[in-house]
Amino acid sequence: MSLRIYNTLSAEKEPFVPREPGKVGMYVCGVTVYDFCHIGHARAGIVFDMIYRYLLFSGYDVRYVRNYTDIDDKIINRANQEGTDYRTIADRYIATFDEDMDRLGMLRPTVEPKATDHIDDIISIIKSLIENGHAYTAEGDVYFAVETFPEYLKLSKRILEDMLAGARVDLDERKRNPMDFALWKSAKPGEPFWESPWGIGRPGWHIECSAMSMRFLGPSFDIHGGGKDLVFPHHENEIAQSEGANGCQFVKYWLHNGFVNINSEKMSKSLGNFFTIREVLTLFDSETLRFFILQAHYRSPLDYSDQNLKEAQAGLSRIYEALSSLDTALSGPATVATDFPSSSEMTEKADSLMPRFIAAMDDDFNTAQALGILFDAVRTLNRFLSEGGGNSSLFREKLSVLRADIHNLGYVLGLFQVNPSDWLAAVEAKKNQQLDITTDEIDGLISERSIARKNRDFKRSDEIRDYLLSKNIQLIDTPNGTSWKAK
Repeated sequence: MSLRIYNTLSAEKEPFVPREPGKVGMYVCGVTVYDFCHIGHARAGIVFDMIYRYLLFSGYDVRYVRNYTDIDDKIINRANQEGTDYRTIADRYIATFDEDMDRLGMLRPTVEPKATDHIDDIISIIKSLIENGHAYTAEGDVYFAVETFPEYLKLSKRILEDMLAGARVDLDERKRNPMDFALWKSAKPGEPFWESPWGIGRPGWHIECSAMSMRFLGPSFDIHGGGKDLVFPHHENEIAQSEGANGCQFVKYWLHNGFVNINSEKMSKSLGNFFTIREVLTLFDSETLRFFILQAHYRSPLDYSDQNLKEAQAGLSRIYEALSSLDTALSGPATVATDFPSSSEMTEKADSLMPRFIAAMDDDFNTAQALGILFDAVRTLNRFLSEGGGNSSLFREKLSVLRADIHNLGYVLGLFQVNPSDWLAAVEAKKNQQLDITTDEIDGLISERSIARKNRDFKRSDEIRDYLLSKNIQLIDTPNGTSWKAK
């Protein structure tokens, strides 16, 4: 099966056929740089990084563009609050965004343009729109006239008349239609500005992305992505102004990732349920956050909670533990040349892992299904290794191929690239840092429990176990003694 993508424009899964064979142009809306990034930004970044990686893995030559919106009301307001200029704010939060994306293991896009570097491109498009009858001036502002573009709202599937009837838009007598949107905004006192044929001012938000995408990908390209919240008005307006200026289809495939909810509620600063990437990474490592996000299909809503992150970390740990066992088995001598009860199943899982992974990813980048296929293989691998199959010379080559395949599919997902023992040790250390009990106290209680058990004082033994459990310490009794790990 070849790659099929859900296209927001058609509301269907479509075969992916790029405009130029073997090459893909992809533009993804970046961030407005006025504050630290939150986990909604993390989801969008990880989703489109995964898509970028899979397209590269599939053999495409990909030109990936992701922008910075570095001039906007929010940036100006932040600068005014701090008594500084917009460029200081933009540069600061571009740097923090890059740091966050690097920590999350993102591949850098091919091009990362800033809106303010493309003012001339923006002015040129606006001139074309005015000449084509799609835009008009009004006291230094320039607006796009939505009624001149018959296909307006084709992406969001809204009806203009219904929106006008229910609109709560501040009436602006300069607009021909309340839904007309700004392409150029005349400068207010104290605001940054650029010269234009319509007077000093600055670009509207929507026109910035049209200008940057056209500059680096041309007037028509393959994929445009972003969060679901951008479908209207941002992407809808991008289509209208881009196609109004160029007279051709702007984008062939529109992809949108789903929302992030916090404990089943929509993430919102006003609700106080707003988490930055930096806050999350003080509690969980970056691969755990990435694994958590990819466990859900990119178009589905995602519910963030500490419990869900802990479960994701436990799932990722199971895979790393299996990889650690596999590495240990492959590093030892092959001493057995025989079959095991799970041998045929192990062979089937090893041979089918990569084809099944590709089939899942070809179905609209279904990472949830892809990870399920990996867990299925890991379960069989664990059983095979527990039977002693890791020492089988007959299956050494098969296990080596399986290990390489897991590494390769992990690269597509941005996972499993760390040495397993190092990753497991780092996660355990992070858990231990979060405990409200010291390791000396834990070791002392384990010693006391061992004495109690030797004296058959099972009541005291159970009390100690339950107390440690209340501190998120799980005891592991073995013939060689008792060890512990943080839950």
